[in-house]
Amino acid sequence: MTRRVALFLIAVFLLTAAAIWFLQRPKLAPSGMELTAAQFGDLPGWRASNARGALAAFRLSCGALAKKAASDGMGGAGYAGTVGDWVEACNQLSGASNAREFFEKNFTPFAVRAAGNRLFTGYYEPELRASRTRHGVYQIPVYGLPSDLVSVDLGKFRDEWKGEQIAGRIEGHKLTPYSTRAEIDARGLPNAPVLFYASDPVAVFFLHIQGSGRVAFDDGSKARVGYAGKNGRPYTAIGRTLIERGALTKDSVSMPAIRAWLKAHPKDARAVMQTNQSYTFFALSPAGDAAQGSKGTEGVALTAGASLAVDNRIHPLGMPLFLVTTLPGKTPKPFHHLLIAQDTGGAIRGAVRGDVYWGTGAEAERLAGAMKSQGELYVLLPNKIAAKLGSGKAFKLK
Repeated sequence: MTRRVALFLIAVFLLTAAAIWFLQRPKLAPSGMELTAAQFGDLPGWRASNARGALAAFRLSCGALAKKAASDGMGGAGYAGTVGDWVEACNQLSGASNAREFFEKNFTPFAVRAAGNRLFTGYYEPELRASRTRHGVYQIPVYGLPSDLVSVDLGKFRDEWKGEQIAGRIEGHKLTPYSTRAEIDARGLPNAPVLFYASDPVAVFFLHIQGSGRVAFDDGSKARVGYAGKNGRPYTAIGRTLIERGALTKDSVSMPAIRAWLKAHPKDARAVMQTNQSYTFFALSPAGDAAQGSKGTEGVALTAGASLAVDNRIHPLGMPLFLVTTLPGKTPKPFHHLLIAQDTGGAIRGAVRGDVYWGTGAEAERLAGAMKSQGELYVLLPNKIAAKLGSGKAFKLK
């Protein structure tokens, strides 16, 4: 055999092997997710992480799960079993003092793999100054839930629509879209109670984005303001609007940069904010313990640095997730942390996507405003569910 022929045959062999690998490699549809079982020792930074906050947050989630029927599914993409499976893990909380040991003993981690952006951001509870009556600088209304707003859980009509909701108003015998942000700004909401009047339209807009906050009234009293519902219109990040208009660049856009631009351009700010048609309605509650956050979608108080907003069409609320990412700063710092899925958000879509709750105050606002990091995500499943799932499983998502 000549050297040229030998090289030709080797090349054919390598190309054939490459073709076979390409055809047989694990395929992941754009709308799919794969879970692969791992060991806690495989999780970057697990041994050095502090899981005490997650343990406290998980106790709250267990309280919410205890109110449900044991046979109920956990929701999400359907991989997390039933509420009863999780209550078994919750029952092991009694006497648990070492957080990492508790999760290591009762859970198995699974690496999440999915197509799309692996993005992790942050949110916080803004603090507003307001008045219960309209006077002076207090002119911006914050509305409660309108009496004519109808919210529809589509999952109750078809299984394939689980996790999807729409909202609107009834006109005749038809459900029609509710008013947009621009329409509400222009005409108000006669069918909604005004909870209070704020002094800063930009602060109110960020309250809408964050979904909850705290308010200090001009009479010296304080209260929490929590999410009650939305108008059902699509959410548009105004950072994208400002990039498209050339006001900010992709590299410079952040919450502080957006806020600064809105403040510096008061004549244009309203029109920019109105490009986000989504509008949030709220409910007031007592100020309570200042150390606790407002209630998230799961119905429990959020824990700063230990609660995560997720896409609950995929990941069920109450689930522990280990996040491997970085914190913003001149020198980014590793953030390898266990959190509990306890909230959702209009912009939180995807299997490897999350929004870390940072609490309230200046530092929380700084972290939330600057956080925009790529990362990895692991879900923790009770050992009983993990054994049924096996070492790997692919899921078709919406």
